[in-house]
Amino acid sequence: MSNRILVFYGSYRSDRMGIRLAEFVVERFRRRGDDVELIDAKAINLPMLDRMYKEYPHGEAPEQLERLAGKIRDADGFVFVTGEYNWGVQPGLKNLTDHFLEEWFWRPAAIASYSAGRFAGARAATAWHGTLSEMGMVVTSSTIAVGPIAQTLNADGAPTGEGGKALERTFPRFADDLTWWIEAAKMQRQRKPPPY
Repeated sequence: MSNRILVFYGSYRSDRMGIRLAEFVVERFRRRGDDVELIDAKAINLPMLDRMYKEYPHGEAPEQLERLAGKIRDADGFVFVTGEYNWGVQPGLKNLTDHFLEEWFWRPAAIASYSAGRFAGARAATAWHGTLSEMGMVVTSSTIAVGPIAQTLNADGAPTGEGGKALERTFPRFADDLTWWIEAAKMQRQRKPPPY
């Protein structure tokens, strides 16, 4: 059975390397038969948070927020692809997620991190774990950490070198864990709808 998965990516930089990892994740979930969409914070380009989606009167939210809220509500699970900025989360991705709250509830999320260096965004992934949990998501224990990104995925998003081989070995467990939680959450929502 196909799952609806949204892959969120948050870099606004002009020479973005992490988009390689986002595209890899999208392509690999599609190979597994899932319905996957990349949500690129830079392409959506939400303003800095002034008013959350839920703070607009019904039917008055800007169209881009309305569309994205619907996609989030319709998704079975999420993957957050994040780089590490000064030991922390990417501001573009954080801004995008903060526009919503209830839309995230009772769905699982997985984190794929990257950096130019050998720490592979691990500190950002740790920060994201708490943030996503607070926003009502179950965060899987399996993660992907890629670094150095330029030596792991080529410009087309294909694995290369030893880092690419490690990524290939890591992805199935990462995807299996997210899929397990997606299926568990679907069953629970059918048995007992969320209280919202």
